[in-house]
Amino acid sequence: MNKGVDAPSQHPMIHRTVLSNGIVVLVVENPAADIIASRLFFRAGSRWEPTEQAGLAHLLASVLTKGTEQLSALEIAERVESVGASLSADAATDYFLLSLKTVSADFPEMLKLAEEMLRSPSFPINQVELERNLTLQDIRAQKEQPFNVAFDQFRKIVYPDHPYGVSLLGTQETTSQLEQKHLQQFHQAYFRPDNLVISMAGRLTPEAGVELVESVFGGWQVPQTPLRFPELLPVSSEPGRTMTSQETQQSIVMLGYLAGDVQSSDYATLKLLNTYLGNGLSSRLFVELREKRGLAYDVSAFFPTRQSESTFVVYMGTAAENTAIALDGLRTEVERLCTTKLTIAELQAAKNKLLGQYALGKQTNAQIAQIYGWYETLGLGIEFDTRFQKEVAAVTPESAQEVACRYFIEPYVSIVGPETALNRLVVPVLS
Repeated sequence: MNKGVDAPSQHPMIHRTVLSNGIVVLVVENPAADIIASRLFFRAGSRWEPTEQAGLAHLLASVLTKGTEQLSALEIAERVESVGASLSADAATDYFLLSLKTVSADFPEMLKLAEEMLRSPSFPINQVELERNLTLQDIRAQKEQPFNVAFDQFRKIVYPDHPYGVSLLGTQETTSQLEQKHLQQFHQAYFRPDNLVISMAGRLTPEAGVELVESVFGGWQVPQTPLRFPELLPVSSEPGRTMTSQETQQSIVMLGYLAGDVQSSDYATLKLLNTYLGNGLSSRLFVELREKRGLAYDVSAFFPTRQSESTFVVYMGTAAENTAIALDGLRTEVERLCTTKLTIAELQAAKNKLLGQYALGKQTNAQIAQIYGWYETLGLGIEFDTRFQKEVAAVTPESAQEVACRYFIEPYVSIVGPETALNRLVVPVLS
């Protein structure tokens, strides 16, 4: 077993240690409840998939819990359910995740089960086929949902040569070709100790947490082959418009701007502007476009946290006859952030909302394990928690306007709606 660890680093809440085989162990002691939650992260999300195998990480997550070299899917389920625990796998754009929660007494047993699933999954062929077919059903179903259609074509024009341009589910063409051997190859490449972050929160001391991980995972040796990171092309697309005709009761109008990645110095400011514009019933978009003008059935904004270049997106569901007005209204509200400085009161209200929601997102053991493990996996470090809050608090009306002017120049536009509504716009309809 690997006996050595590096010098642990300290934080007001969290203890960080790196084992000699490269596993990063994060522990937050929280004795309030007799529960331990853990998140086991690998840098192995959809960014790591070959283009022709889009959907691979999602399929692997669906099948990972369905069998190991020693246990069947039923035996795994019985072990988890017999102690009232929860265990699940998930994939995202920038990471792969195994989530675990149980009472403290059963945590060592469940962590050993997680280790077996991560190191020696069997990927049963019948389960691969079943989950692949279910995913294909989901892909077909999304084509009937106007918002998903709009977002899918939006991604394609923003990221034509980047994994972010494809749904996590993949496409019908790529997902239908995925086989057991592809899961095995992906697993072999990225499921290794020097690519693993184990984050735990609950009724255990940092020393006990590190000792437990060492006893369970310490024998996992680092492969001799170096870890391969994806070599992605920079996003170089030009803003444009795309529309799809779909006979629905409303139009989905979506526009977005290329924005920074999570390492960008503008990240906190963009999160704050996103909160001001589109977060909740008091947001600018909701008040101006829905409450005052009655344009929107649904209106919001989102700015996903991404390891590569992200997008700042606003969208609206509106009556078909209001499609052109909705597009103009959305763009006006976004670009107003460049032409008009926010008042001190507006900015402070957005800060209070963002920081309040951020604090509420760190209440449970599961939330705590998630957020610190996520930060570590993205390369931000555990100190990002404090830095982000300070950066939000430091935003001024002037700096917010400067960031808005830097990014909100020319949008990418995606619209889905009835053909009669689209014909009134000066963009060719893509069927």
